[in-house]
Amino acid sequence: MNIAILGTGNVGNTLAADLTLKGNKVNLVKTSGNPIHNENFSKILKTREIKMITETGKEKIALINLVTKDIEAGIKDVDIIIITIQTIYHEELIKKLVPFLKDQTIMMLPGYLSTYLFKKYMGENFNKCTFVECESSTIDCRIVSPGVVRVLFENVRNPIAVFPSDRTEKISEQLKGFGYNYFCRENIIETALHNPNLIVHTIGGLMSIPRIEYSKGEYSMYREVFTPTVWKLVEGLDQEKKDILSKMNFAPISYLDACCFRNSEDLNIDSKEIFVKYANNSSPDGPNIPNSRFITEDVPEGLVLMESIGKLLKIETPITTSLIDLANTFMGKEYRKVGRTLERLGVEELQM
Repeated sequence: MNIAILGTGNVGNTLAADLTLKGNKVNLVKTSGNPIHNENFSKILKTREIKMITETGKEKIALINLVTKDIEAGIKDVDIIIITIQTIYHEELIKKLVPFLKDQTIMMLPGYLSTYLFKKYMGENFNKCTFVECESSTIDCRIVSPGVVRVLFENVRNPIAVFPSDRTEKISEQLKGFGYNYFCRENIIETALHNPNLIVHTIGGLMSIPRIEYSKGEYSMYREVFTPTVWKLVEGLDQEKKDILSKMNFAPISYLDACCFRNSEDLNIDSKEIFVKYANNSSPDGPNIPNSRFITEDVPEGLVLMESIGKLLKIETPITTSLIDLANTFMGKEYRKVGRTLERLGVEELQM
């Protein structure tokens, strides 16, 4: 299959290597002038090679078909476009993509309802494409040195939602070759609200700030921050999410049960055990700065979105609102003004 991966960070590089090794023809596209990972990109641009270290420590070399900064060249004649950049950059990227899109499948890891941004900018051409929003990244991974990525953890199941939903069966067949065991939810709203970062990144990032500053970045959020008292906050935020899902007639799956579904072969195991096992054995270190993407992405793109949906449905979300207010104060920002509201997405009513 011909695939374009947009974004050259941890996930983009690892997916490019993994999907290439599975026999696909992959183009890897750097979409911005952001200097982060520049040294890594420069090496891959020169060699077209990515070394992938698997969970078991095995090293594999993938030869990428095309490495480029040219978006038009990168997505030409591909079947599937996979967007791996942070959702705060989706809107600007979508504006650049729109002139070159054909009848392609566009996958977002994750989406946070970015499908509606495509609708906003594609106009009458919107129905030509099919959109897939993922609940989370399929692979937890890190760039460990220029041209080298390490797989920390690979999901057992990967929930997705297809828009329009009547193309779900066709897309499921198309994606089988990826080998990521996709599971289809009913609606992109479900995958947006079940994005684990909506809860774990926002609470974890905010509650971590004193520890980050005290330790000067030598810190592991997953292993340290989720104490019994902080977990009460997780449960409260999770309940607001479940209230919204229930109002929309979707299954009100808890954060922990959604994690268990993604990450455990055994669905009868205590879902809290899965979280603790991941935190202690597979989670990355960090964040090492207060203004990490855990806050700068998942507050404006996740919490602001959930608060906006709650307002439309007339559901109170006091914990969501408080966390946004706290982030605004900590970061000196106005995340509601720049964040992902339904109004900004161009959505007047939600399809249930």
